[in-house]
Amino acid sequence: MNPQLLLGAEAIALAAIDAGISGVYAYPGTPSTEITEYIQQSSVAQQKGIHSTWATNEKTAYEAALGMSYAGKRSLVCMKHVGLNVAADAFINSAITGVHGGLVVVVADDPSMHSSQNEQDSRVYGKFAFLPVIEPSNQQETYDAVRYAFDLSEEFELPVLLRITTRLSHSRSVVTQKTPRAENPFNPSTDKRKWILLPVNARVNYAKLLDKQPLLTKISESSFLNKQVEGAGTKAVIAFGIGYNYVMEIRESNQLTFPVLKISQYPLPNEMLRAFVDKYDDILIVEEGYPVYEELLKGYFGNPKFRGRLDGALPRTGELSPDLLAKAMGIERNAERAVPSVVAGRPPMLCQGCSHRDVFDELNSVFESYPAKHVFSDIGCYTLAALPPFNGLNTCVDMGASITMAKGAADAGLHPSVAVIGDSTFTHSGITGLLDAVNDQSAVTIIISDNATAAMTGGQHSAALGKIHDICKGVGVEEAHIRTIIPLKKNSEANMEILKEEMDYKGVSVIIAQRECVQTASRKRKETAK
Repeated sequence: MNPQLLLGAEAIALAAIDAGISGVYAYPGTPSTEITEYIQQSSVAQQKGIHSTWATNEKTAYEAALGMSYAGKRSLVCMKHVGLNVAADAFINSAITGVHGGLVVVVADDPSMHSSQNEQDSRVYGKFAFLPVIEPSNQQETYDAVRYAFDLSEEFELPVLLRITTRLSHSRSVVTQKTPRAENPFNPSTDKRKWILLPVNARVNYAKLLDKQPLLTKISESSFLNKQVEGAGTKAVIAFGIGYNYVMEIRESNQLTFPVLKISQYPLPNEMLRAFVDKYDDILIVEEGYPVYEELLKGYFGNPKFRGRLDGALPRTGELSPDLLAKAMGIERNAERAVPSVVAGRPPMLCQGCSHRDVFDELNSVFESYPAKHVFSDIGCYTLAALPPFNGLNTCVDMGASITMAKGAADAGLHPSVAVIGDSTFTHSGITGLLDAVNDQSAVTIIISDNATAAMTGGQHSAALGKIHDICKGVGVEEAHIRTIIPLKKNSEANMEILKEEMDYKGVSVIIAQRECVQTASRKRKETAK
């Protein structure tokens, strides 16, 4: 078991393999993508036959993982924070059903919104569902925590939420493996009352979930993930998850001795907390994300000595850093640490040769003959068309919203009402919106920019590959108004004519702009040339 230099995401994947999983289920989303990719590329996982293909969306991933748990096997399900919104129905109700084989839910949050629409804190979901939550602070602890989480899941027959952040997922540190365990035997559950959430069963199961809460709290009291670092003085810090690393950097680099209470497992260890809080007059609460537990602690103890994000000691938005903590603690940092900016910043842009470029060039040209341009977009590489030189989008809210927002605007009288959505996003959550539009015969033009991959997250397999025309036809779009174009400069005139025809049509039309992503095409050529 030689030490390895691993990303936090890779440490999770390795730990899951070593914990005896039989499957990983996920939809790609930064900063969680590398977990599944590591398992897909692992020779050990391949030898064991661990299921690792991409799911269509986070909800289907979660439900498949729950099904594997029903069969007695251990399963891992991974997503980014906004993906948990998609999987929330299954997630919340799985707390009521419980699990059979161990089920660990890894959610990667994105403070500072490096690649996301919001900064939501997934710990809120864990608290809302009354499920144990684990928030490791470094890569080795992450590896150990994943293995521990599977054991905890089976001990309490509950899913366990493991929350990481971008900084932990995408930074490297040395990780030492422990002895792998075998996969669970195939052993399907036979307890129908547990799994059939009719009200008569759900009431009983919910009561059982509540009965487990004192036991979960007791486990937190003795967890290796929660500990106290002794120190001197009347000022102290309570640090959660990765925030503990920043606190210890400040403590050690400045040769300070303030006491620290580290918490990385929830429900909160109440006795440990009370004993710690009673000793000190000034306590800084350091948590990456929302002030979830700062708010709770202030209410629980009714004590004004807590400082943190709520009172402005730390900023309410964005990632934590050692510099922010030093300022909150009144510590002067060396000004020489600042790195001068030597490169002018530039916004992200679509790749040269990207098929989306031609789509938006053509769309912008067609819109010149209309009094106003309203384009409802979605989440993918093509969202960059909101920026110069295209300035081609009016909205981008959440996965699948382009079609349904365009439908709503059309129902309000907007014409033409145009939606742009990618192939992977279309199968993720666009199909149901298209069905709504068909059922109401709303006057919408939907452009599916099909580059044959989930390009934004690195070129993963698209569930829509080769299926888009048939899906649209099956949903009920008239075949005469399912048009395919090849977005290339030589086809611009013909493509713009098709765009204009369908935008003028007072019904549902779908234009499939079909050309492979330049990055995946380039990789394929290089692999073929080897």
